[in-house]
Amino acid sequence: MSSEASQPASTQVVILGAGVIGLTVAHVLSRDARYKIRIVARDMPEDLDSQAFASPWAGANWSPMGTYNERTYKWEKATFDKFWDMIPSGLAIASPSKVFYDEGTNLEQLWYKSLVRDFRVLKQDELPASMKAGVGFKTVSVWPDAYLPWLKSELVARGVEFVRKRVVSLDEAAALAGPNGVLINATGLGARSLIGLEDKDVFPIRGQTIVIDNPKVNEFMCTDITTADDGNATYIIPRPSKTASGFTTVLGGKYQKDNWDTSFSAEDAQGIIERCAALAPAIKDPETRILKHNVGLRPARRGGPRVEAEKLDLPLKTHWLTEQPQGEKGTVLVVHAYGFGPAGYQMSWGAAEEVGALVESHVNPNKA
Repeated sequence: MSSEASQPASTQVVILGAGVIGLTVAHVLSRDARYKIRIVARDMPEDLDSQAFASPWAGANWSPMGTYNERTYKWEKATFDKFWDMIPSGLAIASPSKVFYDEGTNLEQLWYKSLVRDFRVLKQDELPASMKAGVGFKTVSVWPDAYLPWLKSELVARGVEFVRKRVVSLDEAAALAGPNGVLINATGLGARSLIGLEDKDVFPIRGQTIVIDNPKVNEFMCTDITTADDGNATYIIPRPSKTASGFTTVLGGKYQKDNWDTSFSAEDAQGIIERCAALAPAIKDPETRILKHNVGLRPARRGGPRVEAEKLDLPLKTHWLTEQPQGEKGTVLVVHAYGFGPAGYQMSWGAAEEVGALVESHVNPNKA
């Protein structure tokens, strides 16, 4: 799309949602000057204490989740490579990693073997006492407190407009884009309550984590978080920070489906420390400093993420609102991009590229 950079803006694009997905989509689309882009959201990238969206609270690294899926693998591969390329800038760091599995797992055939760097099967003497098998590799992570403001600064420099506004209906959002415009629906959990959309397949997965400072805890470690039937997930994620060591470490966590509770639980925090210390005993060293407790809601969707396009006629109608926007008649392209659950960061660049391709194919259908 960069070949069109010299052309004047001719297509209005409204991105509803300023989490990592909405911001990354804006970054991809803003390569093309034909798009005049506004990000409209209740919560902005600087609202790092807001529990009303997930991005500030995410682990924000690449972790192996679930099983192989051709479409999402492409998203994850593109994102991993993008984050890896950011390492020299300081926005991302690489971490040695250990992921643990049940005995009998075919470790040589894990679906992400060629996605990560330096993949290998762990030797027995590299495993914690409670673990039977595992693999090692290098992964990558970012820090939301720096990464989200960086994305916004990039977008502002490209002329993207940010509008703080609570939008309650799909009609209201589509009217902002206007006839022949484009609406990107990156509303996360909001897709469940956006009037006119009301996607009841969207649900929260409650997470709770602890941020510590201990330079000895410098490896990413985890068990399979997406099979946590008891609501517990065990993971340790080093991330870039402004500390003397250059990183802090996230200890997790909880994986509680359909749980909307955003309050801190001391019982959960104690369980997290005990489970993580079983993998990395240095966590219990006296010099470990607990910096922060995080609770957030992952915006998941039954059936997986929704990334698809549809055209809607304006104005949209709903009997749930008497007062509706009275805009011009016409057609708006709506591209949905929500429901990424725990994988928003690690799918963000690949998913955003697919959203960009969907927009391009509809706005310029005859382009070779």
